[in-house]
Amino acid sequence: MNAIGQDSGFEPAAIKAYHALERQIVTLELAPGSVTTEGALIERLGLGRTPVREAVQRLAWEGLLEVRPRSGLAVAPIHAGDWLRVLDARRGVEAVLARSAARFITRDAAARFQAAALAMDAAVEKDDVIAYLTADKTLDEAMAAAADNVYAARTAAPLQTHSRRFWFRYRADVSLPKSAGHYVGLIRAILDRDENAAGAEAERLIALLRAYAETAARR
Repeated sequence: MNAIGQDSGFEPAAIKAYHALERQIVTLELAPGSVTTEGALIERLGLGRTPVREAVQRLAWEGLLEVRPRSGLAVAPIHAGDWLRVLDARRGVEAVLARSAARFITRDAAARFQAAALAMDAAVEKDDVIAYLTADKTLDEAMAAAADNVYAARTAAPLQTHSRRFWFRYRADVSLPKSAGHYVGLIRAILDRDENAAGAEAERLIALLRAYAETAARR
């Protein structure tokens, strides 16, 4: 994978545009609070107007872009205190997804979780933040696919993206090995089909992220 959640060369143009813009927003390449235009994004991505417009609409629905008629597209600002609100919203739905994934996991889904764990371990070993974010998104997508609960998955997805953005912005307070350890524990519980353990690991992971967010909010 060469971008957060993006497989090279095999995606529809609109999905490719969405993944590219999401990555640039998460990693602050598109700076919080900055204003751009649809034309500038088309030039930036080298993609057509229709896929970029579809990506913009999706990102606007997720709260990462604001469409301002006649004045452009505003990238969502970032405030440390909002990370806590995002994580509070994630807490319940993440446990639902984890428990459901453990209940319904298939062989194909298990392979995706194992790949995410390996990618996360490799990112930690190399201290590669972008690779870590890629592995994190891969895990989120594996969870959504395995859980067999489209409503929970659709609720969680934008919250997960916002959380990655906050994590990237305030990552000085974050321990990659410690965070990865929690993710690996979650993956192990899902692969063991242990619903209770999966739910508990999801809650522990959110609690860890909340501790990071509290530190960021106190600055």
